[in-house]
Amino acid sequence: MGLARTARRLSDDLGDRPVAELALDQLGRFDTAGALAIVQNLSQPLPKSAWRDRPEAGRIYAMVEKLDRESAAPPPRANALTLTFAKIGRGVYDFGAEAMLSLAFLGRLIVAVGGALKHPGGIRWPAWFSQAERSGLDAIPIIAVTNFFIGAVIAFLGANLLTQFGAGVFTVQLVAVSVLREFAVVITSVLLAGRSASSFAAEIGSMRMNQEVDAMQVMGVNPFQALVIPRLAAMLLMLPLLTFVGMVSGLFGGMLVTWSELAYGPSFFLQRVTEDPNMGTHLMVGLIKAPVFAVVVAAIGCRQGMSVAGDVESLGRRVTAAVVQAIFAIIFLDAVFAMIFLELNL
Repeated sequence: MGLARTARRLSDDLGDRPVAELALDQLGRFDTAGALAIVQNLSQPLPKSAWRDRPEAGRIYAMVEKLDRESAAPPPRANALTLTFAKIGRGVYDFGAEAMLSLAFLGRLIVAVGGALKHPGGIRWPAWFSQAERSGLDAIPIIAVTNFFIGAVIAFLGANLLTQFGAGVFTVQLVAVSVLREFAVVITSVLLAGRSASSFAAEIGSMRMNQEVDAMQVMGVNPFQALVIPRLAAMLLMLPLLTFVGMVSGLFGGMLVTWSELAYGPSFFLQRVTEDPNMGTHLMVGLIKAPVFAVVVAAIGCRQGMSVAGDVESLGRRVTAAVVQAIFAIIFLDAVFAMIFLELNL
């Protein structure tokens, strides 16, 4: 503040006199802050002759004056409305770019699948079985336990609500229809989206970061044949099987609850399920969705892994995007299937 007052007083004392008459022989300590204060409070720059008694201060002043003269004014900050529309525009652009990259990945995937079917001798069977074990067999415990509790919760809600209307016996149909038609395949797919899609993205993304994918291309190995196809085939094979395991576990959980809450034994539960002529249709509907969800989960995980750049931040973003996009795609496709089967009266 003292330097600023000194600079303003200096400007007032200067008036219309030539700057060459100004003497700074009484100047004490001097640094860039003082030089900036003088530059900002004088209407015209001081000549070199003004610093004849303090040449080191003159050099500091000349440097600060040059930087202040050449520095551009900060750009005006846009208002909130402009920033909002800019953010929306960037979001729309990012969505379009992701859609284009996804279509390009889908095209390369179709070509790779066609090549694998045309030349089955080049299929790497050990990779297929390894991915099937990791994606399917290792996921059986979590799939079974989660669907068991889902079936139990549905049975609890059905027993509590339907007994109020004297229709507790229909709890069996409620559990069977909801588990066979919707919950088993959706819960299994969502679990694999969090478990396998993230794993696919992380594994392939790490290989991209370490330039292993580029090395495979240099050696003449198609990365889609070596990395994407085995994971897609494993998921396509294992998700229907895991869905069936989830159906059995969900029915078992519902059976135990109806047995304990409504005193309907296992034989009664199984009889009600098997005698219903529509149960086969509900089972078919659930199993039809499984392969579609499998392709979506595997393709999204591998596509995000292939898009990883050379930094860890990109890897984290792509793994997160793989899980979020896979879960969103599962819920969206399930709604589409619901409308289709509704129109088909299935």
